Amino acid sequence: MTNASLPFNASQQQLALLRLVNWGLKIGLILFATDLFGLTTPPVTLSYVLIFEACYVGFSYRFHRLSMNNNGLLFLTLLLDTLFWATWLYFTGGATNAFVSLLLLPIAISAITLPRWAPWCLTIVSTIFYTLMIVDITEQNSGSVMDHDMSQIPMAANHVMPASHSMDMGSHYLGMWFNFVISALVLTVTVGFIAKRIRQKNAELRYLREAQLRQEKILALGTASAQMAHQLATPLATLRLLTDELVDTHHDAEQLELISEMQQALNRCEVTLADLRLATESIREHKLTEQRVDKLVATLTEQISLLMPEAQLNIAIAPQVESRIVMTDMSLLPALMALIQNGIQASEDNQRQTRVDINIGLSQPNQLTMTIRDYGVGIATHVLQTLGSNMVKSPKGMGIAVLLSHTSFERLGGKLYLKPHPECGTEAIVTLPLSV
Repeated sequence: MTNASLPFNASQQQLALLRLVNWGLKIGLILFATDLFGLTTPPVTLSYVLIFEACYVGFSYRFHRLSMNNNGLLFLTLLLDTLFWATWLYFTGGATNAFVSLLLLPIAISAITLPRWAPWCLTIVSTIFYTLMIVDITEQNSGSVMDHDMSQIPMAANHVMPASHSMDMGSHYLGMWFNFVISALVLTVTVGFIAKRIRQKNAELRYLREAQLRQEKILALGTASAQMAHQLATPLATLRLLTDELVDTHHDAEQLELISEMQQALNRCEVTLADLRLATESIREHKLTEQRVDKLVATLTEQISLLMPEAQLNIAIAPQVESRIVMTDMSLLPALMALIQNGIQASEDNQRQTRVDINIGLSQPNQLTMTIRDYGVGIATHVLQTLGSNMVKSPKGMGIAVLLSHTSFERLGGKLYLKPHPECGTEAIVTLPLSV
């Protein structure tokens, strides 16, 4: 169970306890407070309903975890709560019951915990039940007034008090109905709106908290990387001198070829260290430069061809995007290259070919979208949910490259989304804002 599910689990347990309290309240009112609150003496039928409700309350308490993250099941339980309350009210006085406002309780709970459709449905159901109870009590009063009028005809033919009293009670019941409907609508609209705003704020706070944790991880990784880069500078310089000496002292063709490969590897390390220094300075001073999208793609293609010549890139760029401007720094190119390199590795492991498709277009008028699709076996769903936010353990690494790329895009105002492709492989979708 995740930490996020713990508060929800506690709320479900509290809701089950609330059902138990409601059931005890119904029993207590029937046994000890019928005359005090003017309740109607219930028939034997209500006893069977209360026994069935007791089984339901015990089941809901025992298996309250079943409704966790299940809006449909939670709505069903609240609907049953409404039915039990309406049944109890009907057999203990109907619309004249002093506790009729408790029909609003499931509406309030659904407005807080469920989507907007749920409280509206419960409002309609509760209003129908209350309307039926109002109609029933009105018909009973009309019948009693008619009997009273007939019994008073021999004594006072001009007696009009019962009819006037019936009209007053009818207005009173109509006012009660309007009051109930207005209360239900206020709960549905107002409480639902407030709950929605709270959920949005909680989601924003959760996102900011995750972003802060991500930044702390990046800071730790950056500090360690800077220290290691500083420590690598001296060994690389020593290796450079040693390879130069080997070139002067060895004249065998095979050995010279090996030394040449060593020099190429050293060149790559030295270029990477130089880029790291420039990137560090750029990020520290927050230097952003304007770059055309087509120039960015050309530089990216050149770097991939230089560092990964075996890569088979299929790049498709929309014409309306080529001349647009994107704000970049030294971290953007390495972030994109890390995603492409992961895609190349995934395709090679699955299909023995280094094929990667890159589609560049517009998702919005001022938003660039770059989709990088590989032909690997795909990524498990539970890994996709955390990849880019945390360091994920895997045989190939810990997801550090994706984590760094995600942070780089966020700093530039963009996003990184990972999703499985319908056929095979994974799509890394990068969005970046374009200059107006």
